[in-house]
Amino acid sequence: MAIRTKGQLEAEISKAVVKIEREYMGRGPDETRTYILDDVVFVRLKGVLTPAEQQLAIDPDNRHFIKQMRARLLESARPMLADVVAGLTDCQVVSMHTDISTKTGERVIVFTMERPLSGFAEIRDRREPQNA
Repeated sequence: MAIRTKGQLEAEISKAVVKIEREYMGRGPDETRTYILDDVVFVRLKGVLTPAEQQLAIDPDNRHFIKQMRARLLESARPMLADVVAGLTDCQVVSMHTDISTKTGERVIVFTMERPLSGFAEIRDRREPQNA
């Protein structure tokens, strides 16, 4: 595998997660950023709720339903997400955790990896959001 900067790998993971979101969920987030820290990969997606979900979320009684439905959908996509992250990092995913805010429309996906991710080229990391 070619040596990439940490920022390049984070951008590749963001792009791959957005692609799965679009194909599997029917729409992608407004913005996605990925952060690699030791053996953990954090993916933060902004603007993931559909307009219909946003309307439902106005009523607090519906928020649990939206969170539950989104958690089930993402869990069924887990094998695809884990395979993509493992392929890009050359490291197996041990577990995946997720939560979504019905107030802000943000989702966080956390992957724990089998080992720390390292071997990045020593180039200044330019962190810019990856727009969907």
